[in-house]
Amino acid sequence: MIKLTFMGAGSTVFAKNVLGDCIATPEIDGMDIWLYDIDAVRLEDSHRMMQNILKNSGRTDVTITATMDRIQALTGANFVVNAIQVGGYAPCTITDFEVPKKYGLRQTIADTLGIGGIFRTLRTAPVMLDFARDMEKVCPDALFINYTNPMAMLTGFIQKNTSIRTVGLCHSVQGCANTLVKDVGMEEYVDKTKWEIAGINHQAWLLKITDLAGNDLYPEIKRRASMPPEESYAERFNKDLVRLEMMKQFGYYITESSEHTSEYTPWFIKSKYPELIDRFNIPLDEYPRRCVNQINKWNEIRDTLVNDGDLTHTKTKEFASYIIDAMTTDRPYRIHGNVLNTGRMITNLPENACVEIPCMVDRNGVTPCFVGDLPEQCAAINRTNINVQLLTMEAARTLKKEYVYMAAMMDPHTSSELSIDDIRSLCDDLFEAHKDWLPAYK
Repeated sequence: MIKLTFMGAGSTVFAKNVLGDCIATPEIDGMDIWLYDIDAVRLEDSHRMMQNILKNSGRTDVTITATMDRIQALTGANFVVNAIQVGGYAPCTITDFEVPKKYGLRQTIADTLGIGGIFRTLRTAPVMLDFARDMEKVCPDALFINYTNPMAMLTGFIQKNTSIRTVGLCHSVQGCANTLVKDVGMEEYVDKTKWEIAGINHQAWLLKITDLAGNDLYPEIKRRASMPPEESYAERFNKDLVRLEMMKQFGYYITESSEHTSEYTPWFIKSKYPELIDRFNIPLDEYPRRCVNQINKWNEIRDTLVNDGDLTHTKTKEFASYIIDAMTTDRPYRIHGNVLNTGRMITNLPENACVEIPCMVDRNGVTPCFVGDLPEQCAAINRTNINVQLLTMEAARTLKKEYVYMAAMMDPHTSSELSIDDIRSLCDDLFEAHKDWLPAYK
């Protein structure tokens, strides 16, 4: 029987997806599932929900235990899934958005790059490092499966600074090709394409997309993207204008959404050109709105999820259960994982970067696959983000403010809007606002 521990189990809906998937995978023969969170109420909610799913699954070889004792949760684990959010919506996400606004710096999601992503990393990395140090003592051979953003910075930080086997997982790769063909009105190709994707998290590139017979779909996709959309797909098309513009300008489609992509580059959110917000349909302050909506929705669905004795689960496309299945049964499975670029799997990105590439999984663990060179323009854009990621990881390792200032100065969006003096002042304001959530920086 394997032991599977879920850190941040108070993320009830996500716990349902990941753990429900594992329960819905009978090939994973025997599981001892442990739920861990620092919020007793949310932990109990998830525990009751998962007990109902387990009861209705008919499985008798699975147990579920909830605990607020971290060592107890981790001891002897074979797999550890991480889905924590340090500081939550209030106060930390609010701070990440409101303080930069005083400097005229606007954001959309702020959980991956930019000034919001930098400080989200700084407050999350110490907590994840504590997890890893505990794991080195009580489950040193476990696989740490990270879902927490900023994905590249946090996954890379753990991979570079601990001995724990780690892979980062995101949702954007699995749906990329289907999203694109829907956006340009080619729905007949949904789930009927072959594709290759590589790059960095939230900025990986759809390098190839063909139909099942191997015919290149990019020419027709690009033709449609350059024309006014037809009414049947106009709504989807107009929500994805940043990604489509990036494809027009640089030749390749990006895995992550337009609202994300708009703040990873210097070209779309610009105080000097406010008309771009409307032109590209960019939803400023999108993540705070989502948080409020999610909180309200949780209040509406909580009773159904937690107390429904008939609750069941349908397996999703999340990679975690497929990884656990492959490693326990030795049935190989391909994922796209976030791993260090050791040996230069992507040859024109830095070796110390955390890249998102195809990986094969079997009883030996997660094995990255060689990609080679990205198109040079794609690698160039990736490197602008990697600069910020590496400096932020170094800041989290050394606890030196200078690395934070430099990371913010290198950020494509922040540096395109603010002066050096304003960037340093903004960082100082965020250090003060987040002081209860950060270690002491010098």
